[in-house]
Amino acid sequence: MLLTRTYGTTGVAVSLLGFGAGHIGGSGFTEAQCATFLNGLLDAGVTLVDTARGYGLSEDRIGRHLARRRGEFILSTKVGYGVEGQEDWTHACVAAGVDRALKVLCTDHLDIVHLHSCPREVLAQGGAIEALEEAKAAGKIRAMAYSGENEALETALASGRFDGVQCSLNLCDQRVLHRGLPVARERGLGFIAKRPLANAPWLWTERPLGQYCEEYWVRLRAMDLDPRDLDWQELALRFAAFQDGISSCIVGTTRLAHLEANVRILEKGPLPPERLAEIRAAFAAHGTEWEGLI
Repeated sequence: MLLTRTYGTTGVAVSLLGFGAGHIGGSGFTEAQCATFLNGLLDAGVTLVDTARGYGLSEDRIGRHLARRRGEFILSTKVGYGVEGQEDWTHACVAAGVDRALKVLCTDHLDIVHLHSCPREVLAQGGAIEALEEAKAAGKIRAMAYSGENEALETALASGRFDGVQCSLNLCDQRVLHRGLPVARERGLGFIAKRPLANAPWLWTERPLGQYCEEYWVRLRAMDLDPRDLDWQELALRFAAFQDGISSCIVGTTRLAHLEANVRILEKGPLPPERLAEIRAAFAAHGTEWEGLI
Protein backbone atom coordinates (compact mmCIF):
# COMPACT_ATOMS: atom_id res chain seq x y z
CA MET A 1 0.00 0.00 0.00
CA LEU A 2 1.34 3.40 -0.97
CA LEU A 3 2.38 5.57 1.96
CA THR A 4 0.77 8.96 2.56
CA ARG A 5 2.24 11.99 4.26
CA THR A 6 0.97 15.36 5.39
CA TYR A 7 1.90 18.31 3.23
CA GLY A 8 3.67 20.39 5.85
CA THR A 9 1.31 21.79 8.48
CA THR A 10 -1.59 22.27 6.05
CA GLY A 11 -3.42 19.09 6.97
CA VAL A 12 -3.44 18.08 3.29
CA ALA A 13 -2.55 14.37 2.94
CA VAL A 14 -0.60 13.37 -0.18
CA SER A 15 0.69 10.05 -1.49
CA LEU A 16 4.45 9.56 -1.21
CA LEU A 17 4.47 8.91 -4.95
CA GLY A 18 2.81 11.69 -6.92
CA PHE A 19 2.10 12.02 -10.62
CA GLY A 20 3.91 14.69 -12.62
CA ALA A 21 1.32 15.37 -15.29
CA GLY A 22 3.46 17.02 -17.95
CA HIS A 23 3.58 13.76 -19.89
CA ILE A 24 -0.15 13.78 -20.64
CA GLY A 25 -0.08 17.23 -22.21
CA GLY A 26 1.04 16.24 -25.69
CA SER A 27 -0.93 15.33 -28.79
CA GLY A 28 0.59 11.83 -28.92
CA PHE A 29 -1.65 10.71 -26.07
CA THR A 30 -5.29 10.15 -27.09
CA GLU A 31 -8.24 11.15 -24.93
CA ALA A 32 -9.20 7.51 -24.44
CA GLN A 33 -5.68 6.59 -23.37
CA CYS A 34 -5.58 9.58 -21.04
CA ALA A 35 -8.88 8.67 -19.38
CA THR A 36 -7.73 5.10 -18.77
CA PHE A 37 -4.38 6.21 -17.43
CA LEU A 38 -5.64 8.93 -15.08
CA ASN A 39 -8.31 6.72 -13.55
CA GLY A 40 -5.78 3.91 -13.26
CA LEU A 41 -3.32 5.99 -11.28
CA LEU A 42 -6.00 6.90 -8.74
CA ASP A 43 -6.94 3.23 -8.51
CA ALA A 44 -3.27 2.47 -7.79
CA GLY A 45 -3.33 4.76 -4.75
CA VAL A 46 -1.61 7.83 -6.21
CA THR A 47 -3.45 10.80 -4.71
CA LEU A 48 -1.23 13.74 -5.70
CA VAL A 49 -1.63 15.00 -9.27
CA ASP A 50 0.74 17.83 -10.17
CA THR A 51 0.18 19.85 -13.33
CA ALA A 52 0.84 23.38 -14.65
CA ARG A 53 -0.34 26.05 -17.06
CA GLY A 54 2.68 25.27 -19.22
CA TYR A 55 2.03 21.53 -19.61
CA GLY A 56 0.07 21.66 -22.85
CA LEU A 57 -3.28 19.86 -22.59
CA SER A 58 -2.54 18.50 -19.11
CA GLU A 59 -4.88 20.70 -17.07
CA ASP A 60 -7.70 20.34 -19.59
CA ARG A 61 -7.42 16.56 -19.57
CA ILE A 62 -7.33 16.26 -15.80
CA GLY A 63 -10.47 18.37 -15.59
CA ARG A 64 -12.17 16.38 -18.33
CA HIS A 65 -11.36 12.90 -17.05
CA LEU A 66 -11.10 13.23 -13.28
CA ALA A 67 -13.74 15.82 -12.35
CA ARG A 68 -16.14 13.08 -11.18
CA ARG A 69 -13.44 11.77 -8.82
CA ARG A 70 -12.30 15.16 -7.55
CA GLY A 71 -12.65 14.16 -3.91
CA GLU A 72 -10.18 11.30 -4.34
CA PHE A 73 -7.02 13.26 -5.10
CA ILE A 74 -4.97 16.32 -4.22
CA LEU A 75 -4.71 18.72 -7.13
CA SER A 76 -1.56 20.79 -7.55
CA THR A 77 -0.94 23.25 -10.35
CA LYS A 78 1.31 26.19 -11.21
CA VAL A 79 0.58 29.74 -12.35
CA GLY A 80 2.20 33.06 -13.16
CA TYR A 81 2.29 33.18 -16.95
CA GLY A 82 0.40 32.43 -20.14
CA VAL A 83 -2.90 34.16 -19.40
CA GLU A 84 -4.32 35.98 -22.41
CA GLY A 85 -4.33 39.74 -21.97
CA GLN A 86 -2.14 39.71 -18.85
CA GLU A 87 1.54 40.46 -18.41
CA ASP A 88 3.40 37.47 -17.00
CA TRP A 89 4.22 37.47 -13.26
CA THR A 90 1.98 40.39 -12.37
CA HIS A 91 -0.59 40.34 -9.60
CA ALA A 92 -3.33 40.35 -12.23
CA CYS A 93 -1.79 37.45 -14.13
CA VAL A 94 -1.49 35.25 -11.05
CA ALA A 95 -5.05 36.05 -9.95
CA ALA A 96 -6.41 35.37 -13.44
CA GLY A 97 -4.30 32.21 -13.63
CA VAL A 98 -5.93 30.82 -10.52
CA ASP A 99 -9.40 31.55 -11.90
CA ARG A 100 -8.49 30.01 -15.24
CA ALA A 101 -7.16 26.87 -13.55
CA LEU A 102 -10.35 26.48 -11.51
CA LYS A 103 -12.40 26.60 -14.70
CA VAL A 104 -10.21 24.33 -16.81
CA LEU A 105 -9.71 21.77 -14.05
CA CYS A 106 -13.46 21.71 -13.34
CA THR A 107 -13.16 22.29 -9.62
CA ASP A 108 -14.23 24.78 -6.98
CA HIS A 109 -10.84 24.76 -5.26
CA LEU A 110 -7.18 24.01 -5.95
CA ASP A 111 -5.33 22.17 -3.19
CA ILE A 112 -1.82 23.48 -3.94
CA VAL A 113 -0.90 26.34 -6.28
CA HIS A 114 2.74 27.13 -7.08
CA LEU A 115 4.36 30.15 -8.58
CA HIS A 116 6.11 28.31 -11.41
CA SER A 117 9.84 29.13 -11.62
CA CYS A 118 9.00 32.69 -10.68
CA PRO A 119 12.10 34.94 -10.98
CA ARG A 120 13.72 36.06 -7.76
CA GLU A 121 13.15 39.74 -8.49
CA VAL A 122 9.41 39.12 -8.96
CA LEU A 123 9.23 37.43 -5.57
CA ALA A 124 10.90 40.47 -4.03
CA GLN A 125 8.28 42.80 -5.55
CA GLY A 126 5.56 40.88 -3.74
CA GLY A 127 2.61 41.29 -6.09
CA ALA A 128 2.55 37.69 -7.28
CA ILE A 129 2.66 36.39 -3.72
CA GLU A 130 -0.11 38.76 -2.68
CA ALA A 131 -2.34 37.40 -5.44
CA LEU A 132 -1.92 33.87 -4.04
CA GLU A 133 -2.61 35.10 -0.52
CA GLU A 134 -5.83 36.70 -1.70
CA ALA A 135 -6.87 33.53 -3.54
CA LYS A 136 -6.23 31.51 -0.39
CA ALA A 137 -8.24 33.93 1.74
CA ALA A 138 -11.10 33.60 -0.75
CA GLY A 139 -11.07 29.81 -0.47
CA LYS A 140 -9.93 29.26 -4.04
CA ILE A 141 -6.74 27.50 -2.96
CA ARG A 142 -5.78 25.56 0.17
CA ALA A 143 -1.99 25.93 0.09
CA MET A 144 0.24 28.43 -1.69
CA ALA A 145 3.66 27.25 -2.81
CA TYR A 146 6.74 28.05 -4.83
CA SER A 147 8.29 25.84 -7.52
CA GLY A 148 11.86 26.65 -8.48
CA GLU A 149 15.53 26.28 -7.71
CA ASN A 150 18.64 27.80 -6.15
CA GLU A 151 18.61 31.46 -5.06
CA ALA A 152 15.00 32.00 -6.10
CA LEU A 153 13.92 29.01 -4.00
CA GLU A 154 15.91 30.31 -1.05
CA THR A 155 14.26 33.73 -1.45
CA ALA A 156 10.84 32.08 -1.40
CA LEU A 157 11.73 30.14 1.74
CA ALA A 158 13.10 33.24 3.45
CA SER A 159 9.89 35.17 2.77
CA GLY A 160 7.93 33.03 5.23
CA ARG A 161 4.82 33.45 3.07
CA PHE A 162 4.49 30.01 1.47
CA ASP A 163 2.96 26.77 2.72
CA GLY A 164 5.28 24.61 0.66
CA VAL A 165 7.83 24.34 -2.13
CA GLN A 166 8.74 22.11 -5.04
CA CYS A 167 12.19 21.59 -6.52
CA SER A 168 14.55 19.06 -8.10
CA LEU A 169 15.97 16.36 -5.84
CA ASN A 170 17.73 13.23 -7.05
CA LEU A 171 21.04 11.37 -7.10
CA CYS A 172 22.61 14.06 -9.30
CA ASP A 173 20.80 17.08 -7.88
CA GLN A 174 21.32 17.32 -4.13
CA ARG A 175 21.94 21.01 -3.53
CA VAL A 176 18.57 21.38 -1.82
CA LEU A 177 19.48 18.79 0.83
CA HIS A 178 21.84 21.36 2.31
CA ARG A 179 20.31 24.69 1.30
CA GLY A 180 16.52 24.39 1.14
CA LEU A 181 15.14 21.22 2.66
CA PRO A 182 16.40 21.90 6.20
CA VAL A 183 14.70 25.31 6.16
CA ALA A 184 11.45 23.86 4.82
CA ARG A 185 11.53 21.08 7.40
CA GLU A 186 12.21 23.47 10.28
CA ARG A 187 9.33 25.74 9.25
CA GLY A 188 6.86 22.92 8.70
CA LEU A 189 6.46 23.45 4.96
CA GLY A 190 5.24 20.91 2.47
CA PHE A 191 7.95 19.69 0.11
CA ILE A 192 7.42 18.07 -3.30
CA ALA A 193 10.54 16.58 -4.88
CA LYS A 194 10.51 16.68 -8.68
CA ARG A 195 12.73 14.68 -11.04
CA PRO A 196 13.47 11.98 -8.44
CA LEU A 197 14.62 9.69 -11.27
CA ALA A 198 16.93 12.39 -12.69
CA ASN A 199 15.38 11.86 -16.14
CA ALA A 200 16.95 8.35 -16.19
CA PRO A 201 20.44 9.22 -17.49
CA TRP A 202 21.57 5.62 -16.94
CA LEU A 203 19.61 4.59 -20.04
CA TRP A 204 22.28 6.23 -22.23
CA THR A 205 25.68 4.68 -22.83
CA GLU A 206 27.03 7.80 -24.54
CA ARG A 207 26.46 11.46 -23.72
CA PRO A 208 22.88 12.24 -24.85
CA LEU A 209 23.57 15.55 -26.58
CA GLY A 210 20.58 17.85 -26.51
CA GLN A 211 18.46 15.46 -24.48
CA TYR A 212 16.62 16.47 -21.31
CA CYS A 213 18.89 14.32 -19.18
CA GLU A 214 22.23 15.43 -20.64
CA GLU A 215 23.41 17.44 -17.63
CA TYR A 216 22.40 14.68 -15.24
CA TRP A 217 24.26 12.15 -17.40
CA VAL A 218 27.43 14.24 -17.04
CA ARG A 219 26.97 14.49 -13.29
CA LEU A 220 26.25 10.80 -12.81
CA ARG A 221 29.40 9.85 -14.71
CA ALA A 222 31.47 12.24 -12.59
CA MET A 223 30.03 10.82 -9.36
CA ASP A 224 30.98 7.27 -10.44
CA LEU A 225 28.20 5.66 -8.41
CA ASP A 226 27.74 1.90 -8.43
CA PRO A 227 24.11 0.73 -7.97
CA ARG A 228 25.40 -2.72 -6.95
CA ASP A 229 22.49 -4.98 -5.95
CA LEU A 230 19.77 -2.49 -6.98
CA ASP A 231 18.71 -1.26 -10.38
CA TRP A 232 19.16 2.46 -11.00
CA GLN A 233 15.46 3.28 -10.82
CA GLU A 234 15.06 1.74 -7.40
CA LEU A 235 18.23 3.35 -6.06
CA ALA A 236 17.16 6.77 -7.31
CA LEU A 237 13.55 6.64 -6.18
CA ARG A 238 14.24 5.32 -2.70
CA PHE A 239 17.03 7.88 -2.27
CA ALA A 240 14.77 10.84 -3.09
CA ALA A 241 11.50 9.74 -1.52
CA PHE A 242 12.76 9.00 1.96
CA GLN A 243 14.78 12.12 2.68
CA ASP A 244 13.59 13.64 5.94
CA GLY A 245 11.03 16.34 5.24
CA ILE A 246 9.79 15.12 1.84
CA SER A 247 6.01 15.12 1.46
CA SER A 248 5.89 13.50 -1.97
CA CYS A 249 8.04 12.85 -5.01
CA ILE A 250 6.45 13.25 -8.43
CA VAL A 251 7.25 11.01 -11.40
CA GLY A 252 5.96 11.54 -14.92
CA THR A 253 4.95 8.64 -17.15
CA THR A 254 2.21 7.60 -19.58
CA ARG A 255 2.30 3.90 -18.69
CA LEU A 256 0.47 2.43 -15.73
CA ALA A 257 2.97 -0.43 -15.58
CA HIS A 258 5.76 2.07 -14.87
CA LEU A 259 3.71 3.81 -12.20
CA GLU A 260 2.81 0.52 -10.52
CA ALA A 261 6.48 -0.52 -10.55
CA ASN A 262 7.35 2.70 -8.72
CA VAL A 263 4.66 1.99 -6.13
CA ARG A 264 6.24 -1.41 -5.48
CA ILE A 265 9.68 0.16 -5.15
CA LEU A 266 8.52 2.59 -2.48
CA GLU A 267 6.90 -0.20 -0.53
CA LYS A 268 10.47 -1.37 0.20
CA GLY A 269 11.13 1.70 2.31
CA PRO A 270 14.29 3.80 2.63
CA LEU A 271 17.79 2.80 1.57
CA PRO A 272 20.17 1.57 4.27
CA PRO A 273 21.97 4.46 5.99
CA GLU A 274 25.33 3.43 4.55
CA ARG A 275 23.99 3.66 0.99
CA LEU A 276 22.54 7.10 1.65
CA ALA A 277 25.86 8.26 3.07
CA GLU A 278 27.72 6.89 0.05
CA ILE A 279 25.47 8.73 -2.41
CA ARG A 280 25.67 12.00 -0.54
CA ALA A 281 29.44 11.71 -0.26
CA ALA A 282 29.77 11.14 -4.02
CA PHE A 283 27.79 14.30 -4.71
CA ALA A 284 29.76 16.30 -2.13
CA ALA A 285 33.03 15.22 -3.74
CA HIS A 286 32.08 16.48 -7.20
CA GLY A 287 29.01 18.69 -7.01
CA THR A 288 29.87 21.68 -4.86
CA GLU A 289 29.22 23.96 -7.88
CA TRP A 290 26.27 22.01 -9.28
CA GLU A 291 23.02 23.96 -9.03
CA GLY A 292 19.49 22.64 -9.07
CA LEU A 293 18.18 22.18 -12.59
CA ILE A 294 15.02 24.07 -13.44
